[in-house]
Amino acid sequence: MNTTTHPAVPAAPSSGAGDIQDWRPEDEQFWAQTGSKIAYRNLWISIPALLCGFAVWGMWGIITVQMLNLGFPFSQAELFTLTAIAGISGATMRIPASFLIRMAGGRNTIFLTTAMLLAPAIGTGIALQHPEWPLWVFQLMALWSGVGGGNFASSMSNISTFFPKRLQGTALGLNAGLGNFGVTTMQIVIPLVMTIGLFGAFGGEAKALIKDSGWIFGKIKAGTPTYIQNAGFAWVLSLVPLAVLCWFGMNNLKTVTPNSGSPISAFLKITYLYSLAFVPSIGMLYLYLPAPTGLGLLNMWVAIPLDIIAALVVMKLAAFGTMKENVAKQFEIFKNKHTWSMTALYVVTFGSFIGFSMALPLAITVIFGFIHAPDAAGVMQHTLKNPNAPSALTYAWIGPFVGAAVRPIGGWISDKVGGSIVTQVISALMVVASAAVGYVMMQAYGSSTPEQYFPMFMGLFVLLFAASGVGNGSTFRSVGFIFDRQQAGPVLGWTSAVAAYGAFIAPVLIGQQIKAGTPQYAFYGFSVFYAVCLVLNWWFYLRAKAYVKNP
Repeated sequence: MNTTTHPAVPAAPSSGAGDIQDWRPEDEQFWAQTGSKIAYRNLWISIPALLCGFAVWGMWGIITVQMLNLGFPFSQAELFTLTAIAGISGATMRIPASFLIRMAGGRNTIFLTTAMLLAPAIGTGIALQHPEWPLWVFQLMALWSGVGGGNFASSMSNISTFFPKRLQGTALGLNAGLGNFGVTTMQIVIPLVMTIGLFGAFGGEAKALIKDSGWIFGKIKAGTPTYIQNAGFAWVLSLVPLAVLCWFGMNNLKTVTPNSGSPISAFLKITYLYSLAFVPSIGMLYLYLPAPTGLGLLNMWVAIPLDIIAALVVMKLAAFGTMKENVAKQFEIFKNKHTWSMTALYVVTFGSFIGFSMALPLAITVIFGFIHAPDAAGVMQHTLKNPNAPSALTYAWIGPFVGAAVRPIGGWISDKVGGSIVTQVISALMVVASAAVGYVMMQAYGSSTPEQYFPMFMGLFVLLFAASGVGNGSTFRSVGFIFDRQQAGPVLGWTSAVAAYGAFIAPVLIGQQIKAGTPQYAFYGFSVFYAVCLVLNWWFYLRAKAYVKNP
């Protein structure tokens, strides 16, 4: 459908999918008569599509716990690599995803990237039926799941183009906050669907738990039949109708994407750019991961910048035709110092949210699922099962649920009082809460009854999630306030890409420090980083001579 009008006259309402030629959200008459209906329709379809993206991306945080409970022949360290691989893949995919809306159009992009999630969902379901398969198969599925992580950048970039600046914080907070419920939804749905033969004979056979597991209503005893493959297969039930809804209900804005071309050419551009994103991820992981998967040559702090730089270079060199011009326009954001300050602040908020979401289930299992006591030689051991252990699958969903729920609130408050002052308050909270989590983890990891520390551990983690959720809303509002409409979308995509590396950093850091017997050091490090960013936020946006006063 084409909607073309004279600029002085409100455009005719668009009741379904198609291209819209005239889009003026800052025009109050246009917004009231036409724009708001179209914008909110695209938002309400975008939210569940993004939710499923988060669910597929984050599902390895739960799957690895159940693999441990089912006795898959992999070590705890190897299982942590699965969540880390999914994390870095999703982060890298966000770099090209932030370019897609202006190259291919919103409707085309959200439809195809939602449909793409079917591949890792089905592939993971098949792989989980074969515990005897080598580790690299599961690592490949985790890598492929990163498509779901990339979807956030394109979704946020798309929604930012539909709404006037005065509603950006609320709209983006709703899209991201309710979309982030994909993490919570996944953490609730996966343990549930694993208890039943959801697809009958087509879904494969059950396997018996060798360790206690759980779901939101409590423990599931060892010996219970479990359909772990449903962790992947279950998403097919929502992805198919959602893809259809995206195609028939969303719009391409020609004011944003004048040269998207036909749907087929748009799909080819999206597939091409997404395929390119896997190249630096695979190369970096090969250099980073230890044998037998990789060479183990790089540490994380070298690997991540190299991955980001490689992804940008690949994008720059591989672009052709009109894509080359669009990429050049997108790269202009790197000349703006506020791109870099907002990137750091978004790592504080979203980086913490997704990183802790990925790492928390396995961290609960490892720290509270075992008795920590010295052997006869006085060496601390962490191998004896704790009969009073809380189940990670019963509690891990609470933190992400709170973080996602308060995101729209953070956007709404920031629309009223200013994004940077909200960011300042939550950063201070996170400095204290992170240091406290580290101290409690240290106490638990040196105790023969670690469960006594669990209520305090969870309470502090919920506080961290709540602060990061509110901060997400405030950073969205700040981006909309600081940048013009042409740059706001790409900046949102870029900052979300870098922040998503938290999904790689947190599992790796926490896993390494647990292995070293000093889990507290990971959280003390997070606390120091939050303190540095608190000063950065004040310097750029709150001091008397701030670059941009916000407020």
